[in-house]
Amino acid sequence: MYYSDHDPPHVHARYGEHEVRIEIETGRFTSGRLPRRVRQVVIEWVKLRRIELVTDWELARERRPLKRIEPLL
Repeated sequence: MYYSDHDPPHVHARYGEHEVRIEIETGRFTSGRLPRRVRQVVIEWVKLRRIELVTDWELARERRPLKRIEPLL
């Protein structure tokens, strides 16, 4: 998540040389590709952490420090 990002609320995920952007509300990948297994882990993490992600998105829009969100694994 970046402080200067644009709507809709989304997160970025990187794995090796891959990078994706995922909408928080829908879990839809709006750009990039990940290997299938990694993609499933990221989708699950976004689902489980949706409320925390929305909270961090709002903090980022206010230029306030983000809260740490636990990884899935």
